[in-house]
Amino acid sequence: MVDCAFGYKTRGSNLPFDATMSATISTIVNIAAYKFFRWDRLESRRDELKSLCKRLELLGTVLLSGEGINMFLAGSRESIDAYLAHIRSMPELVDLPVKESLTDYQPFNRMLVKIKREIIPVGIEGIEPEAEASPKISPAQLKQWLDEKRPVAMLDTRNDYELGVGTFENAIDLNLKTFRQFPKAAAALPPEIKENPVVMFCTGGIRCEKIGPYMKGLGFKEIYQLEGGILKYFEDCQQAHYKGDCFVFDQRVAVDPTLDPSDNSECFACKHVLTPADLESEKYVPSKSCPYCYKTREEQRLLRLAQRQNQILTVASEQRGSTPYENRRWISIPQRCAGMTLLEALCEFHPGYSQQQWLTAIANDEIRAPVAVKESLETKAVSPDQKVREGERFLQFMPGYVEPPIDPNIQLIYEDEAIVVVNKSAPLPMHPSGRFNRNTLESILGEVYYPQKLRCAHRLDSNTTGLVVVARKFAHAQVLQNQFNAGTVEKVYLATIVGHPTWDAIDCHESISQEPLRNGGRRIDAENGSPCLTRFQVLERRADGTSLVQAIPETGRTHQIRLHLASLGFVIQNDPLYLPGGGSREQPDPELQSVAMGLHAWKLAFDHPATKERLSFCTSQTDA
Repeated sequence: MVDCAFGYKTRGSNLPFDATMSATISTIVNIAAYKFFRWDRLESRRDELKSLCKRLELLGTVLLSGEGINMFLAGSRESIDAYLAHIRSMPELVDLPVKESLTDYQPFNRMLVKIKREIIPVGIEGIEPEAEASPKISPAQLKQWLDEKRPVAMLDTRNDYELGVGTFENAIDLNLKTFRQFPKAAAALPPEIKENPVVMFCTGGIRCEKIGPYMKGLGFKEIYQLEGGILKYFEDCQQAHYKGDCFVFDQRVAVDPTLDPSDNSECFACKHVLTPADLESEKYVPSKSCPYCYKTREEQRLLRLAQRQNQILTVASEQRGSTPYENRRWISIPQRCAGMTLLEALCEFHPGYSQQQWLTAIANDEIRAPVAVKESLETKAVSPDQKVREGERFLQFMPGYVEPPIDPNIQLIYEDEAIVVVNKSAPLPMHPSGRFNRNTLESILGEVYYPQKLRCAHRLDSNTTGLVVVARKFAHAQVLQNQFNAGTVEKVYLATIVGHPTWDAIDCHESISQEPLRNGGRRIDAENGSPCLTRFQVLERRADGTSLVQAIPETGRTHQIRLHLASLGFVIQNDPLYLPGGGSREQPDPELQSVAMGLHAWKLAFDHPATKERLSFCTSQTDA
C-alpha cells in the first residue's frame, strides 16, 4: 500500500545506484496524486493510460478502481506536463491536486497501470470517501493549535514501522501491522479520546481521507484529517511539534522536515527502517537480514518447524477422505489365494466384506481387471467364478466413498533435509489401506511436502499414538528400514493396560504366527511362530484399575506388544481386537476403532541416514 510518496534514496540504499548518474541525466520530475470519485470503464481507461505512459516514457504506478485513482510517476518535465494535461482533460480530474519533487535520476524500474478493488485497501464495505470525508485542517492551523496547547489528540494512522522513523509529539500509536487493522484498532480507543478534537494524519493524506467516513460513525465529536499529510506539514511548518523523519514508500526510505532524504535505509528482507547504526551491526547482511529480522540458525529452524506444523494441521483438519469421492483401490491376489475363484479370493482377502457385498460390487461393474495399453490404463469386466493366480491385480471402484474420521492433531517434532519425525495422533492410519486412503499420515504428509514423496520407515497401528520417522528420499528410507530390520533402533512404548499385574517386570518370549488371521490380527504360535521378546516394567498402578507399563520390543513382529500383553492376561485399554489370554474378536470392535488405544511410541533412537549421527527423540509421558 502506497501513501502518495515518491522518489528513491540516493545514499545508504540496498539497491544498486550509480552516483555518477547525477551528472549524466536531466532532472526528473516525480509526481504523486490521488482523488476519490466514482467512475467506470476502467479497462478502457487502463489501456488508454498505459499507452500514454509508454509514449511519454514515464515510469511508476497508476492504480485505478471504482472509487478513484492513485498514482506516482516520474519522467521529464515535458512528459509529466503532457500527462497531467491529458488527465485533467477528464471532467472528474480537472482539479486533481498533485505533489511534485525532483530527482537527478529515474527512480522507477517499470510502468504499471493496474485495476484494483480499492486504491487504498481497508476492508470495510460501503465507505464513500468523496461524499463523507472528514473535514480537513491545514498544517498552519494544526501548528497553531499545538502552539496554543489545545486539548487535541493526534492519531497516527500509519503502520508501526513508519512510526519508528518519526511522528508528532504524543501521537497515538495503534500498533498497526497493516492498514486493514486500523478500523478495529480505532474502534477500541477509549471513550475519553472522542470527547476532544482528534486530528488523523498519514504520509500524504490518502489513508485519512479513505477512513474518514468510518471514523465519523464511531462517535468522535470532532474528527479532522491533516490536509496533505505529514509531507505537506513539513513543507509548511518544518519540524514544529514533530519528532524524527517521515517514512516514504520509495527508495529514499525517509525524508527529514526539509524534505531532503534522511540517513535511514530499509532492510531488503523485512522492510524495517534502518539507522546508520543499524547498518554497522553484524546482524545486518545486505539483501538478507538486519538487527530486526536476524535469526540464529536454531531460530530459523524453529520458525520453519512452526510454519510446517501449521501446514500439517491445516491439511489434516480438512479430512479430505471424509468428503464423498470415488475411491479406487488395487487388489493384488496373495499366494494363499492362488487357484481360487475371484469371489473366494476376495472374501479371503477382505473378510470384512460379505460374500453378497462382493457379488453386488462385481454385478455393478465395480471390480474390473486391467488391460495393458500404451497410452492409458483400460479395464474389463470380471466374473465371480473366474480362476485367479498369484500376483494378479484387480481394480476396485467405490463411488461415493467416505472414510472414517481421524484425529488430525499430528505434532511435528523434527525435520531436516533427510527425515521428518512426528508424534502421530490416533486414530490415524499410516498408509492407505482397508477403509482409509486420503485420511492417512502418508497422504497428509505427501500433500504438505509435495513434490517430495515421503516414505514411512516403520509403522504404528492406526490406533497407536507416538513417534514415527519418515524419510524424504527413497535412499534414506532404505537406510532407516535396514536399521529397523537389524534391530539397531531403540524403541520404548508406554502401554495403559486393564488390571494390576502381580509382577513389577517380566520378559515375554511367546512366538507369534507369521500368517494373518481373517480378522487381520495374529495369534500365539509356539510351534511354528516367529521368536519374539518384549520386556515389560510396571511404572504405575492407578486407582481406576489400570496400570502404566513400559514396553521394550527387542523384536519387531506385527501386534507384538498388544498380543504379548494379552497373552499375559492384560489387554491394552481400548484395544479393538485382542482379548485377555491372547485370543481375539472375530472382527475388530468398530467403536474402539474410532478412539485412541492405550499404546504410545514414547522413545525412539536411530542413526541419521545421512550424517550417521545418533538421534534420540522422546515425547511427554502425559501423551500416553
